[in-house]
Amino acid sequence: MHTVLEAEKETKKQADTIQEALNNNINTFQPDLLMEQIVKNYQITKKIYGPKLLKLLTDYEPEYIEKNKRIPEFKKELKENITKNIEKLREKKLIDKEGNISNKGKIFSTISLIKQLDKYITKETTGQKHTKKKGRYGEKGQTHKYKKGDRYRDLNARKTVRNAIKRKHTKIKKEDLEIYERQHKGKISIIIALDASASMKGKKIEECKKAGTALAYKAIKEKDKIGLIVFGSEIKEAIRPTNNFEQILQAINNIQASKQTDFTKMIQKATELFPAAKETKHLIIITDALPTKGKKPEQKTLQAISKARTAGITTSVIGIKLDTAGQKLAKQMTSIGKGRLSIAKKIDNLGNIILEEYHMIKT
Repeated sequence: MHTVLEAEKETKKQADTIQEALNNNINTFQPDLLMEQIVKNYQITKKIYGPKLLKLLTDYEPEYIEKNKRIPEFKKELKENITKNIEKLREKKLIDKEGNISNKGKIFSTISLIKQLDKYITKETTGQKHTKKKGRYGEKGQTHKYKKGDRYRDLNARKTVRNAIKRKHTKIKKEDLEIYERQHKGKISIIIALDASASMKGKKIEECKKAGTALAYKAIKEKDKIGLIVFGSEIKEAIRPTNNFEQILQAINNIQASKQTDFTKMIQKATELFPAAKETKHLIIITDALPTKGKKPEQKTLQAISKARTAGITTSVIGIKLDTAGQKLAKQMTSIGKGRLSIAKKIDNLGNIILEEYHMIKT
């Protein structure tokens, strides 16, 4: 059992290492270069790699490394740890001979996201959005008098007994029976638009990935469809609403932050991706800043939101520590888009916010 647990621990560590590298735009592992950077300018190295990735590669807390990085004995041990951990990645072919992250490594690192699902997904059910259409095997709704063809398993026992008492029946009769109506859940398509601009690098993009994975899992489990747009100055990924969790998971996993933000292009793309059919169509934008690409980007963003609303698409914004100007624009976006604005003051709360947003869509 100890061996199994240790193996699982090592697997998670390696998945976390690849995932954290992607979050910080690190695509190559070079032990000699990393060691040289740690000794020469530790603060810059820590900023580039991030504290979590440094700990995974060195097996030491960043603060401890900073205090002891020039001690010869510690430098030797540090180099050995870095080399050992990177070599293990190479042995599993998670990186190639040159140290570049392989396709297998990217797929393998989804383990890191999957293991986070328990943090957000509980056995509690979310609210349900219904149409008036009756269905034999849908959710329980209002009740009606029993008629031929109704299932006794849909019996509303409390109302049935109450009817019998009111009528002073000593036994329950056919006219006392109250049957639950069954309702079909309205179709819902959601597109998550993840801001992958340079300012999202590191912890922000990490939490966005976790939140996006949790929402995709929850929605698909509820028989709704999820799409994805990853955007910076360009559209990096665009997936139509689907119930293919594996496709969404892999796309979220591979996100890396870079360059500016172009909201207009992202909203236009989302409008194209949503189905033409009459159903609930909702865009959730997760961002930490104002649009920065092009002339009058804020005005163009609001125009794009307006066109999306005309196409039957509602828009919500989840802002990550937005400044005053950012919040002002986000309020205008959600007002036009008939959605909601949520501000994540604590980045760790992002997953809970996005699941609450899903619950609001469903109710």
